[in-house]
Amino acid sequence: MHRLYLLPTLAINVVVILIPACLTIVLAFFRWDGISSPHFVGLGNFVALWDDRVFWRALTNNIIWTAIFLIVPIAMGLLAATMLLVVRRGRTFFQVVYFLPVIIATVITARVWQGMIYSPVTGVFGLLDRMGIPIVNPLSQPSLALFGVATVDLWHWWGFLCVIFFAALRQVPAEQIEAARLEGATFFQMMRYVLLPGIKPTIILMMIMTVIWSFLVFDFVYILTQGGPASSSEVLSTLAYRDAFYNLNVGRAAASSIIISLFGLVATFFYIRVQSKEGEA
Repeated sequence: MHRLYLLPTLAINVVVILIPACLTIVLAFFRWDGISSPHFVGLGNFVALWDDRVFWRALTNNIIWTAIFLIVPIAMGLLAATMLLVVRRGRTFFQVVYFLPVIIATVITARVWQGMIYSPVTGVFGLLDRMGIPIVNPLSQPSLALFGVATVDLWHWWGFLCVIFFAALRQVPAEQIEAARLEGATFFQMMRYVLLPGIKPTIILMMIMTVIWSFLVFDFVYILTQGGPASSSEVLSTLAYRDAFYNLNVGRAAASSIIISLFGLVATFFYIRVQSKEGEA
């Protein structure tokens, strides 16, 4: 009887997620402009992506983006969380400050950075340039555009990880922490041998979610650079969006979306494997 309460949620997921996902998979094998009748092309859309230089650039950028977010924000979040655990005074204030960028809409965050930081007219970069301090706007440089966009997302994201890690650290038994202190463990020794092993499942989960979210990134890239200059900051999601709504090639956009989903499925598979091994241990 209790299973009946799950039916509304199941129905919503079927309508909102499962059916659109199945339609996307089907459309990946058709050529369709969104208006006329679809035309079956088999693997033609995937072959077109394989031969497209921009697709490989977008895939490479997604991999670089994932590597950045697997290292920088997770390291920042862990370090800040452990410091919050040690420093008691002002802990709530710092949590609010760290978490504040997360609750700001991504559009607002991107526009603030674009207008107040990166802008050569109204931003900090422009002010420094007028003061005679040479500085390069990363959004205008093909070699730096992706990193410039990633910097904005890093500022927006790392505070969330900090709060999550801090909540997990508070579940580590106080006896272990106190024993490490009595043994004279330094801050970094306590991190390595007590705190990090105690929140390993949380770290793995956040790393898996980071991989999934990194391949879904769209808003910051599209708002700040739209994949430019010269496709230097293009990612798979912006490529799919451009194919669907600018080039009117819905089938190719669906093929790109499937590739994005495959990376998420691989990350989820590894997470399930890790969880099953820990359950058997």
